[in-house]
Amino acid sequence: MASLTFSRGIKYLQLDVKRTILTSTYSVYRTFSSQGNEPSFGLLFDIDGVIVRGKKVIPKVPETFKKLINSKGEFRIPTVFLTNAGNGLTADKAKQLSEWLNVKVSEEHVVMAHSPLNVFHNFHSKNVLVSGQGPIEEIARNIGFNKIVTVEDVRKAFPLLDAVDHKRRISQPASNDPNFPRIEAILLFGEPVRWETALQLMMDVLMTDGDPNHLPKHHSYPHIPLLACNMDLQWMAEANMPRFGHGAFLLCLEELYKKITGKDLIYETLVGKPSEVTYRYAQKIIMNQANKIQIGDKIKRLYAIGDNLNTDIFGANLFNECLINKKSTLPPNMNIDRSGFSNPNITECVSVLVKTGVFSNELSDSELDHAPRDFLHYGNKYRQPSFTTQDVNEAIDKIFQLEGFH
Repeated sequence: MASLTFSRGIKYLQLDVKRTILTSTYSVYRTFSSQGNEPSFGLLFDIDGVIVRGKKVIPKVPETFKKLINSKGEFRIPTVFLTNAGNGLTADKAKQLSEWLNVKVSEEHVVMAHSPLNVFHNFHSKNVLVSGQGPIEEIARNIGFNKIVTVEDVRKAFPLLDAVDHKRRISQPASNDPNFPRIEAILLFGEPVRWETALQLMMDVLMTDGDPNHLPKHHSYPHIPLLACNMDLQWMAEANMPRFGHGAFLLCLEELYKKITGKDLIYETLVGKPSEVTYRYAQKIIMNQANKIQIGDKIKRLYAIGDNLNTDIFGANLFNECLINKKSTLPPNMNIDRSGFSNPNITECVSVLVKTGVFSNELSDSELDHAPRDFLHYGNKYRQPSFTTQDVNEAIDKIFQLEGFH
């Protein structure tokens, strides 16, 4: 029953809410003081909707980041770009950020949706089906996986399965590859290009226990492990309205599986915001940076800046609750490398909403619930930001004011 880990595990702990989520009155009641000019905080930046819209840099962003670097062009505050993007290599995203911001950004500053899968060592030797866009095989290898097949590999091995697009449909007799290895897990990095092909073949793999060569008498359940990155239902690009994200694809897969089998799709794990494991991983990266510049013992708080109530704000507030109560939503039997996940000095994660992305007052975002399926039971309390600003420039100024930092 190992594959029940996440879907049941996230409900493992109903946190005792002893403090209300911080509100816009945060600055009235809280003022911190940095010793000298050494920061006592770290920064977590979302990218899409906060720094850029598509590939267009949002106004004032480059000048904002000049406030975060020293005379050598190095970050003087531990900083992580915490994105739910999963269609590229960390090195490429760091290079892209460097060009956008006119600041040197290295891989150690970037946590992508798939980055936390580095610590899921028990899956690295399994034969995994990988879905997404970009160099997905290279991404998988870079985070530790070494037996990789793609949706296209499955399509070629089982040519009769992909039948939705009539132009690509094979009507003549065709044989399956009898030597195609059984798939032991499915790894979803991000939304694919051909949703109909990916949805159909994933359903086939899930319902045949990873081996479409053999039709079982009964659907295997629990099905093979499913690991998914990036739960964003929508994201903000150049268009005036938000675009479908990987969360929309996951919603389709969940509903199809439920409709066809009568059972709930099970996630072994969900990584990317708002998952706690992602914030734990980002905290570890923040502390690595802080220790390098010898201020690790001074970092007390994290500020998470984002534009999405259901991922950025929800995730930061959920993690804050874990820090306050010194508890975790992660099931104790989740087989991951937890080294560096806890730090007694960090006691808060403050959520900061900016209005340059998905969030829109006109659409009454605070009343819409676009949270991922397995997070719905938490309700709306985690979707209220500690404070809201117009853009990232105003957010940094507010944080500096709260921290007495300059």
